[in-house]
Amino acid sequence: MDLPGHVATVDALRARPFPARRERCGAVDSGPGHHITDLRISADFWDADGDPGYRGQVEDDMEAECQALVEVFTERWGAPETVDLAAHLERSFHGEPVPPPLDTLCGYASEAWAWRVGDRWIGVCVGQGDPELPFQLVAAVGDAAAVP
Repeated sequence: MDLPGHVATVDALRARPFPARRERCGAVDSGPGHHITDLRISADFWDADGDPGYRGQVEDDMEAECQALVEVFTERWGAPETVDLAAHLERSFHGEPVPPPLDTLCGYASEAWAWRVGDRWIGVCVGQGDPELPFQLVAAVGDAAAVP
């Protein structure tokens, strides 16, 4: 677990201006009003059939790392709001607009923990796009005015 590194990454994203159009710079996906990055990515699970406990252990480890990050940010900015990303996925499925970065996060996580700090929305979550794919510890920064 690289908690100091994760905090430094989020701080850097908060300070970084949003680009006018979508771009990728290293591990960071950015666009108008948002930045998203993977803080940690597990191995995939294509060959994990032999050890059913392995997947659960990886998920628990990622959730614990996310929770440690939530605790650091809670000390800084107060209690987080819990964001129901599943509701945003449903809106997207029905063709309704979902603002960034929620439009991306809802594709592989069901909930996120978020804070509003100044004009920025900061969110962290653990997600997995499909059972065979890796777990991802994700940080996102968005324009607070655009995120409901």
